[in-house]
This record gives sequence, C-alpha cells and structure tokens, in this order.
Amino acid sequence: MTSSANRPLRVLRLIGSPRGHESESLRLSQQVLEGLAAQAGGRAIELIDLDLNTLPHVDSDYAMALASPVDLPDPGPAQLRSHQLIRQLDEADVLLIATPMHNYTVPSALKVWIDHIVRVRVTFTPTPQGKVGVLRDRPVYVAISSGGLISGEQARQPDFLRPYLQVALATVGLQALQFFTVEGTARGEAALAEARALGEAAVRAFFSAG
Repeated sequence: MTSSANRPLRVLRLIGSPRGHESESLRLSQQVLEGLAAQAGGRAIELIDLDLNTLPHVDSDYAMALASPVDLPDPGPAQLRSHQLIRQLDEADVLLIATPMHNYTVPSALKVWIDHIVRVRVTFTPTPQGKVGVLRDRPVYVAISSGGLISGEQARQPDFLRPYLQVALATVGLQALQFFTVEGTARGEAALAEARALGEAAVRAFFSAG
C-alpha cells in the first residue's frame, strides 16, 4: 500500500471565473500552487482542475430529493452528478478555490457547485443543534479577485463572499480556510500591478511561515 507521504498531494482547484486563463483569481491561485509545491518538500502535486462554469444548475428532481426525509431509491442525473462532485472533493487532500467576487459575493458558478455538494444525509447531518458536517477537514485555500477594495482601511466594498464561504463549507465539515486576495483590479493598470504584487507577497509570506 502506498503511504500518504509517497503518493502525490491531490489538489482540487475550482475555477469560478468565466474569464478562464485571463482571470486574476486563477493567476493568484497559481501562486498558491507554487507555495504548496514548496511546502510539500519534493512530494508531487496532482492537480485536478474543475471549471465551475460547465456545471448545470440543480433541477426539480434534485430539489425534490433534497426535500425528501429519506434518500430516494432511484437517483436522477442531478443526484448522480452531485455524488460525483462530492466524491471528487472527498478524495482531494487540498481544496483550492479561484474565484472572482461578483456583486459582493460568490459568482453563480461557484454557488452551483456549493448547491451540489451541500447535501443532507450525504455531506451533513441535521441535528437539533444545527447542521453537522461529515466530510473530513482539510486545508482550503481561496484566491479571490475583486474590482474594488474589500480589505483594510481603504475598503469601500461590502464583502459577503468570505463569510458565506466560511459558513457554507463549514456546513460539510471544512473549517480550515485561508483567504488570499488581489483587490482593486478595476482601478487601472498601475493599481492592478500593485494589487498583484501585494497578493503574491501575502501568499509567499504565508507559505514561508508555514
């Protein structure tokens, strides 16, 4: 049997931006990958990229399954897709999310993935005290790009993205979130260059300290 120290570190990267390889969040996530590779000390990285913009929204059959007090005997295509996405997440050692901020929160593509993986009796258990996640915890790194400033004294833009992700992922058992940002991407080339430098420096500092 291959020990965890010998097999590759499996990183599931969620790509939320419709801009693909042109996106600032994806660029910042590459810096996180470099930090993970340096931290792994020679252990190989197995990267699984998932473009969230290809996921269909949940349908009526899926909604009925979520509302049912018991698991339905004949799962439909949406439920099967949900199980596949949950298995993909559960097999990952690290979750890396590359996402822009859209209208103060997560883009719709990332919300679709969340809707697929937050599943009663599958990834969380309802209790009188609230929902209890059943997935094992693992590191979650979130690379965020925003057109305005969402951190620091100059922040003038509301941020519902980070609090929402913390709650949504904690629902399934993922507690260890670390956020990195590149902010002010809509403020011109000079501001963008500075934002990139600040974001990359934050990533380097985090992984150097680790």
